[in-house]
Amino acid sequence: MSSTLLDVLAHYRFLRLPVEGTLYKSTWRAKTELHDNKPIGTAMIGMYCHALKSVSCFHRLTHEEIWHFYQGDAFNLYLLYPDGHVETVVMGPDFKQGQQLQYRIPAGVWQAGELSERGQYAIFGCTMAPGFTGDCFEAADHQALKIDYPEVADICDRLAVNHHQTKMPSGFAS
Repeated sequence: MSSTLLDVLAHYRFLRLPVEGTLYKSTWRAKTELHDNKPIGTAMIGMYCHALKSVSCFHRLTHEEIWHFYQGDAFNLYLLYPDGHVETVVMGPDFKQGQQLQYRIPAGVWQAGELSERGQYAIFGCTMAPGFTGDCFEAADHQALKIDYPEVADICDRLAVNHHQTKMPSGFAS
């Protein structure tokens, strides 16, 4: 592991996100709440890294999510839409190569992400309004995804949810 990667890990002190496995750190949770006692907004920093097996397994959210590229190497977001459309978004610093610094993922779209094959690490952020709570998250049954999206079956296998869990632990991010 490079000294840069060790410095990043020491600085951010990431945790492992339950169910999907991404290295993350919550950075903002609005004190203002909606009528249902949920935050009006949240933000987090995450890191993809091959050496630490940090990826985002397939899941969907009940709210839109804005992704931000911050540092490191490019990474791929795989989006599987309810109408069968499949999209790969490359997040990174090189707009001339079609990479995105920021991207909005609509509510209800299956999403997963991983570092580019030759990359060392990527630091990214996710912002949500209304904010993230554990009950807005649903992990995918990857066998069902492979049936619905056969053209990306290999990606579905690679980014399957750990231990077949579909919900965040009770009370997570509440």
